[in-house]
Amino acid sequence: MRTMTSTLAMIVAAAFLPTPGAAQQSNLAVQEWEVPWERSRPRDPFVAPDGKVWFVGQVGNYIANLDPRSGEFTRFEIDSGTNPHNQIVDQAGMVWFAGNRNGMIGRLDPTTGAITRYPMPDNSVGDPHTLVFDGKGHIWFTAQQAGHAGRLATATGKIDLIRVDADRSRPYGISIDSRGRPWFCEFGTNRLAMIDPATLKLVEYTLPEGARPRRIAITSDDAIWYVDYARGYLGRLDPASRRVDEWTSPAGPLALPYAMTVDDQDRLWYVETGVKPNRMVAFDSRTRQFTVQQPVGDAAANTIRHMVFHAPTRMIWYGSDLNTIGRVPVPARAVQLVP
Repeated sequence: MRTMTSTLAMIVAAAFLPTPGAAQQSNLAVQEWEVPWERSRPRDPFVAPDGKVWFVGQVGNYIANLDPRSGEFTRFEIDSGTNPHNQIVDQAGMVWFAGNRNGMIGRLDPTTGAITRYPMPDNSVGDPHTLVFDGKGHIWFTAQQAGHAGRLATATGKIDLIRVDADRSRPYGISIDSRGRPWFCEFGTNRLAMIDPATLKLVEYTLPEGARPRRIAITSDDAIWYVDYARGYLGRLDPASRRVDEWTSPAGPLALPYAMTVDDQDRLWYVETGVKPNRMVAFDSRTRQFTVQQPVGDAAANTIRHMVFHAPTRMIWYGSDLNTIGRVPVPARAVQLVP
């Protein structure tokens, strides 16, 4: 049921702080809206076809949207104890969300407020984590603590589960390549994994010792990019050769790179959460150069956990632990930072 609306002023944030030894570039116009429900951990925004930005309140147990044109927030209540971790919106405007504490995927109809629930077929898989569409009528997802990945057929509600056998595999960030294959991080190990949609066979790829991949993005050449949260690297896997290349994140071993996305020019964007305030970094996958380094947010307590690039408006959207929803405009061509 829809229970609350609010209009808030937009907060404009973040002056540029250059990296030592690097040339300065023009500011990106970071904008943030304060969410009206305190300490609710708003996260994982997704831009719907009508332009509204949907997100979940992981602590607050709600689904909500922001209309960036008016600044209005609208909230929908969900089951207590859901602790939604992620949500995505289909072309019909239905909002699909991961029940991270109650073992189900939900579908919210914003017109009526009705929720359809799709419980996991195995009670031991209680923590659906991150959802992604494959463009073929399925939602693929990870379940971190349960050590599984899965597939939900949106037309029938059938769920297939795929066990990830590695000890403490912790399946986390997930993305789909051009062939409709889901790739995901095994955050508890130094592995990436792919599932063959035809057979549901799991194929794993080993990364350097000590790597802990957390989020993942795929460029137009189907190269698999990841952020290494433990060692402070950006990495690239060539699936055909299994070759792995790595680049040290600008903030070094303590960068704690986390939220990640890719734009329409094959630039990787991610957030260094070990830097306070968090810092947005861009890497051009074609020139193999870091091109943007800019703070986002304005406090030491901030963490940006997930973000998405919206191509029609050329905006990256994110949620933060500072109880904000924010966006960063993506320039057509970034100004290169020269060491």
